[in-house]
Order: sequence, then structure tokens, then C-alpha cells
Amino acid sequence: MARLFGTDGVRGVANVGLTAELALGLSMAAAHVLGDAGGGRRPVAVVGRDPRASGEFLEAAVIAGLAGSGVDVLRVGVLPTPAVAYLTGALGADFGVMLSASHNAMPDNGIKFLARGGHKLDDAIEDAIEADYRHHVSGAEPQRPRPTGAEVGRVHEYTEGFDKYVAHLVAVLPNRLDGVRVVIDGAHGAAARVAPEAFARAGAEVVYTLGAEPTGLNINDGVGSTHLDGLRQAMREHRADLGIALDGDADRCLAADADGNEVDGDQIIAILAVAMREAGTLRGNTAVGTVMANLGFKLAMEREGIALVETAVGDRYVLEAMKEHGYALGGEQSGHVILLDHATTGDGTLTGLMLGARLAATKQPLADLATVMTRLPQVLINVKGVDKGRVAGCEELTTAVKAAEVELGGTGRVLLRPSGTEPVVRVMVEAADHDQAERVAEQLAGVVREQLAI
Repeated sequence: MARLFGTDGVRGVANVGLTAELALGLSMAAAHVLGDAGGGRRPVAVVGRDPRASGEFLEAAVIAGLAGSGVDVLRVGVLPTPAVAYLTGALGADFGVMLSASHNAMPDNGIKFLARGGHKLDDAIEDAIEADYRHHVSGAEPQRPRPTGAEVGRVHEYTEGFDKYVAHLVAVLPNRLDGVRVVIDGAHGAAARVAPEAFARAGAEVVYTLGAEPTGLNINDGVGSTHLDGLRQAMREHRADLGIALDGDADRCLAADADGNEVDGDQIIAILAVAMREAGTLRGNTAVGTVMANLGFKLAMEREGIALVETAVGDRYVLEAMKEHGYALGGEQSGHVILLDHATTGDGTLTGLMLGARLAATKQPLADLATVMTRLPQVLINVKGVDKGRVAGCEELTTAVKAAEVELGGTGRVLLRPSGTEPVVRVMVEAADHDQAERVAEQLAGVVREQLAI
């Protein structure tokens, strides 16, 4: 039986793979596993969502499952994933629940549970929730007693969450953003209101916004961190100092300079690593990245005298390494950047604010700051509609990868990775020459399509 939890919670097409019944049952299981508050008090959960239309009925199912299991609910409404994580910790809740499918298209949705303090769950806790859910939906055993009367959970609207979170973002900045002109793409998502407000309170001039009118149906639709054309064009038109693009739940951020050139997650981490080293806040003089990081990022860290720890792909693995060794900065090329002194998860708005603070402090254009690293040609092809579970055992694919590595020699590398959230195999090729990287990547993508076709 396939595992319900992927790399970032439970996801699926809303009302098909991710139903109200599943949301209800998982929430009841989470209440049992995570809701042991102790001290004689009733457990408390923070529940938030992104603006997807399906989030309305799924939120209702989650809240019903929690309250029906004796958990008091603080409903914070539409807020980013990092806001729900922050509020879970700041309000002393026993756990949090976020309904979002991040950068995925609108028909998808997801349920993400957060432990006490706002931290992501480890695999063992997710397995315990899933086991509890399967045990009690099987009908093979008597259902656990349910609270009645005054013992059922109560549901409270926590309307202060927006202001509390924005105030936190502004308070942790090393300096104000006065004089910095900003364009913000909110992806019609969870931070469409939060991000402009936070930048304005921090002193920046928000000269233009896009992706700032969520309808419940338009999240990530041609906007946000996976669709940068609109941000690039806006930057060229407005000649702002900084452009940021968030995703649907605002846990990632990509940027653009005044000429509309993309500044990716690797470059952002490199810029912030140097800033934190100068400020004395880069603990262990170390940044954490993944095996997907551009080779140019690795060379830049080496040149700057900053140690680099590599993890498997996925912000959860970056976070695990950071927590284990006490590092303060880590992230991914995709824009998940974790500033562990101020957030328990990737926070796109905070990342953008920190970039703005660096611009304000140095008085340098973003394009100049981004020269801390030189991106080597890297081609990424997402091969869709294939059986990603067969990657490791496919001999033909293994042979093709080895041949590609021989061709690239020491000037490049190959990485094949099944997506953790979609039926996709990601083919990444790096080389000193872009044409060679593109040709090798296309060859490997062809082998993936042929050998792993469903």
C-alpha cells in the first residue's frame, strides 16, 4: 500500500485523491498522535490554508476532525505556511495544520501537519499518524471513544494572526529597507496580502504588485515563483531595485534584478551567507544546500571561505541537517531558504525582506550582489507521466547515465531524481557548455520517457 505522506505532507487532486473523508480521518489521527498536551489541559491546534477554493471544504473537514477529537482549534484563515508554523510556536499550540499544495496547480491541495513549536514532522511521526488513520478506517477494530458535551473541542477565529506574523517579520530584520523599491509577485496565493504589507512596514516602496488578487481559482496560474515572466517584465518597466516571486503557500522565493534577470535560490543563499558571515550570525561559518545546487554555488562558497554541507533534495532534509548541527542558513535552488534563527521552515517573504535589507545596507544593486557566484550552465527537464518508482531499478537508465558522466568528465555532472509530490522524474545536467548540457539532458530525458512510460 502506497504511503500517504510524501516529501511535503499529503497531496492530491482535491475531492479525488484528497477528499473530505481523508482530511477528516487524518485530522482525527493527528489529534491522537500529536494532541497529547499533558498537564490536564485540552490540546490546541492552529489551522490555516492558502486561498484555493478546495481549501474551504477541506478546512471544514480538518476542523471537524480535530474538534470532534477534543482539540481546540485556532482558525487563522488564509496565511502562508511559515505564518502557520510561526503562530503554532508563538501561541504555544500543540500542533499546526496547513492546507496547501504549494506551487502545484489549483485543482491540487494538500495537508501538512506541524509539530509543537512549528516544526515539520519527522518520518516516524508521519508514519504513526498514517498507521492510526488506517487502523481506524479499516473497521476491523472498535473506534476509540469520542468526547461529548463539554469535552468536544472549541473553534476560535484567531484574527490577530496576520498582524502578529507581519510584526515578527519586520522585527527580525537587521536594518530597515528605506529607499528600496520593490515589485512583488504574490502568486495569487497565501502571501498576496502579507508580503506587500511586510515590505511597506519595513520601509520599502512597493512600486508594483502582481499575483495579488486571489480568487480561489487562480493560484499559481501564470504567476509566482514557477512563472517569472511577469516579474521580469515588471522589473524592466518599473526599474525597481528588487523583485520577488513567491509560490502559493509562500515558503519559497525567487528574485529578479532591475533588468529582469532571475536571481535563483543558490544566488540568494550565497548573498545571505556573505551578509551573515559579516554580521557574525552564520553559525559554524557554514551554509547548507542540496545535491541539486549549482556547481557555481559550491565554488562561490569555497572562494568565500564558507563551508558547505550537502543534503538530499528537499527542504526537510536541509532543515534536518541545520537542526542537527545548529546551522543558521540553508536552502534550495528552487527558492526554499531557511533562516533558522527566525523561522522553522522556508519563508519566502522573510527571504525577500532579508535580500532587501542587504540592498539597503550595502547600497549595491542586486545584480552586483548576485555576482558573488557565477552560475554554470545547468539544464533541468521534468519528464512527466512516467513511473518514477522504477528509476533506481532501470538498468537501461543506469547505463545511459554512466555514459553521460563519461562524456562530461570532470566538467559537469548528472542527477536524476523522482519528484516527491508529482509523477515526474527530474533530469538535471550541468556542463561547462550550455549546448552540451542541453543535448545530454535531452538524451537522458528520452531514455526516461522510453523506459519508464506508464
